[in-house]
Amino acid sequence: MEQNIPVPYLLRPWYFARRVAQPIIKRTPTFPQRLTQWTRQWRKNPLLRPFAALGFLGPGLIAANAGNAAGGIAPYASVGPSYGYSLLRAMVVITVCIPVVQEMCARMGAATGKGLSDLIRERFGVRGAAFAMLTLLIANTLITISEFAGIAAASELFGVSRYITVPLAAVGVWFFTTRGSYGRVEKIFLAMTFAFLAYPIAAVMARPDWGQVAAQTVVPSFHFTSAYLLIFVGTVGTTITPYMQLYIQSSVAEKKIDMAHYGPERADAYVSAIFSDVISALIIIATAATLFVASHGKGYAINSAAQAALALEPFAGKYAFILFAVGLIGASLLAAAVVPLSTSYAVCESFGFERGVSFKLHEAPIFHGIYIGMLAIGALVALIPGLPLIELLIVAQVINGVLLPILLVYILLLVNDRRIMGKHVNGPVNNTIAWGTTILLSLLSTVMIMSIVLPLIGIPFLQ
Repeated sequence: MEQNIPVPYLLRPWYFARRVAQPIIKRTPTFPQRLTQWTRQWRKNPLLRPFAALGFLGPGLIAANAGNAAGGIAPYASVGPSYGYSLLRAMVVITVCIPVVQEMCARMGAATGKGLSDLIRERFGVRGAAFAMLTLLIANTLITISEFAGIAAASELFGVSRYITVPLAAVGVWFFTTRGSYGRVEKIFLAMTFAFLAYPIAAVMARPDWGQVAAQTVVPSFHFTSAYLLIFVGTVGTTITPYMQLYIQSSVAEKKIDMAHYGPERADAYVSAIFSDVISALIIIATAATLFVASHGKGYAINSAAQAALALEPFAGKYAFILFAVGLIGASLLAAAVVPLSTSYAVCESFGFERGVSFKLHEAPIFHGIYIGMLAIGALVALIPGLPLIELLIVAQVINGVLLPILLVYILLLVNDRRIMGKHVNGPVNNTIAWGTTILLSLLSTVMIMSIVLPLIGIPFLQ
């Protein structure tokens, strides 16, 4: 019995731990228990209520931040060094436009309970759906190529050949998506992308002239040059991608959210789009305050991932390359898995083919064929010897910007069709902004293409 145990024995550490410390530990709530208690009191604490309001964020946040993946970082990181803060005004325009476009798609999902590809087939028939899906397939294949180019660029920062990492990434993405536990791997990829949040910190630590930032953002001006138009259309193409609209509408429809409970989804679309664009603007500020200022206003051309990483030096110092590479790999792998998969679902949904990773190859050949084909094309293009990876990322987003008006026309015709939307059609303000975005981007894309093609046949047009 305990009262007969000698004193030296009582002083032994293992006995103390078993008889004294263990009951105390059992009475002390563990961290998960404390977290559960804390979340139960979330709404009761007036200091925590503002944070509780963020619970509505969902598919809108994921869709809006898709543009900040590998294909998006390259244009943003190239804008600041090349043109300083001048293209921030483009971000203001985009910040007005993208919430409107995302909200329209979310509203269509809630009002109809159907995805975008379904509605296009029902409204425009097989031919209309074929044209829309071809546009989507081209745009998303280019995004997939840009993501594998991002993987190649990031691996070379670590001194590892792209001929090793890109094939491994393609096979790994296919395996974990179709055969493995992709849910867990996705969380790892997502966590890696948070490395890009270092850009906002770097933007502050670089100590930019905030008065000049504000002036360049507010004062309207536009440079009608071929290079400026190219980067402008690329910036729009990476911010308002076709994939984003497809994703948010399908997500709302799959969650079976109706118009009676649509309020949080509308808030999600607006708040998430604005948050994403603020991050994008801070990336431009970080690169402009470091690389553009260092060039004394002459501009600094980004030709490699290492140069894009230099803007993080005020925050990360010598670890800037590692931080940039980790974020680039995570964002690239995540998008390289999700974009081809969502494209396969959309195309098969539009034409009634069997779809889903649970089906075997012979059971859903179209679905698996599109998915594997996009992965293969993305990987093979990124492996082309001597391919300028950063330029490839920018060109892919420029083509996205050119193709975007086609999908926007489909969306606007659908969201204004009372047979589909009933009383939930667009109002005059939304229509003005959305149609204005479509027309403006179409005109800029046309002028940009002319500025590239006409000089090739001896006709001078812009410089």
